[in-house]
Amino acid sequence: MQKNKKVVVLGGGTGTSTLLRGLKYFPVDITAVITVSDNGSSTGRLRKEFSTPAVGDIRKVLSNLSTLPDEVRDVMEYRLSACTAGSELNGHALGNLVLTSLIKETGSLKTSIEYLSKLLDVKHKVLPLSEDYLTLMAETVDGEFVEGEEEITKAHKQYKRLFYKDDPHVLPEVFDAIAKADLIIISIGSLYTSVMPHIICQDMVEAIKNAKKAKLLYICNAMTQPGETDDFGVSDHVKSLEKYLGEDAIDVVIASNTKLSKKILEKYETEEQKDQVKIDRENMENVHYELIEDDLLITSNGVIRHNSMKLSSIIFSYLMRGKQNGTD
Repeated sequence: MQKNKKVVVLGGGTGTSTLLRGLKYFPVDITAVITVSDNGSSTGRLRKEFSTPAVGDIRKVLSNLSTLPDEVRDVMEYRLSACTAGSELNGHALGNLVLTSLIKETGSLKTSIEYLSKLLDVKHKVLPLSEDYLTLMAETVDGEFVEGEEEITKAHKQYKRLFYKDDPHVLPEVFDAIAKADLIIISIGSLYTSVMPHIICQDMVEAIKNAKKAKLLYICNAMTQPGETDDFGVSDHVKSLEKYLGEDAIDVVIASNTKLSKKILEKYETEEQKDQVKIDRENMENVHYELIEDDLLITSNGVIRHNSMKLSSIIFSYLMRGKQNGTD
């Protein structure tokens, strides 16, 4: 029997969850490696109080990989809001409380994820990048230093480099998954706080370079990030990543060519200071990577999202193309 292709997804946040929600239906073995440096909202409060790695992005991924009915995912995502005024529970996602409790019980985030994966009937593997209490740092183009993932996002600055306050100890299982991968995906997500936290680790970069079978695929964001990636096209995103990954590291880029309505674009520009990421073909002559473009964006309740199933179908077709060409 033909074994499923092995796919490693590097990411965090809503974008990665969106991708995995569709990819789980395809015959591939997924290992999702998730960042753990978020210090905002419910995750940040729990992280500070209990000195644990950030659990919020992991909760989202587990919820979206669950094969149980949607009602179960809704319970995991439920945020406590009807508690007594001033209650410390207000604003916490139920899934965050469950994961934090498991960490305190087991002493391990990885083990806690395994327990919760069984409860949610998750068929794929989810790994934290590290078990460490990580703090993300950034240096702006003006030489200012910003500490903390939430602060980096809220500063709306342009950054010339990102780094961790202390070097992370990446889980050995992460390196093992990368070594065995047929495809490594750098997922959709905030460039500086969801994507780069993986590749500012030199050990991770070396592991990706040494992955013998795997192609490296990048899914470009739909919208820019205020201050951080203003006026960035697809090529600018790739250049930013290859600053850490090395020149010509990315093999294939998936980007959306969806024509969004003027109304929704104006809404994003006015309310969030975000613009659609353009496929800047004028800057993409003689590029080393393959560009796969398609109508990939949908709008629901005024929110722009990637079409998870269509995106996953493109990824699976790319994987199978290698098999058809006899490059197994």
